Amino acid sequence: MLPFEFPEEEVLWNPDNGCIEFAVIVGEYKGTVRVPAVLFKRLLGQPASPEKCFEAFHLHRMQFEQAVQAKILRREISEDGNIDLLGKDLPPSVKGLSRQ
Repeated sequence: MLPFEFPEEEVLWNPDNGCIEFAVIVGEYKGTVRVPAVLFKRLLGQPASPEKCFEAFHLHRMQFEQAVQAKILRREISEDGNIDLLGKDLPPSVKGLSRQ
């Protein structure tokens, strides 16, 4: 199996979509993963500013990356060739952010 890469320098806030975006590379495939602020709001149990989204993302980056890997292996790629993470994609340890 080809290794998954998640370049650190390609994590950014997209103000047009209100989401954190980061790159995933598997072999010749390169896609963008989108994690909407609405998801972080539900996870944190409070309004999710871009700064709070980044903080939560970096604290649980490994779990977000594992969720992306699982979606790609299940071939759950959006029509535009990218990945949209939803709450159901995340493990319980991330879903409990608001209780930490």
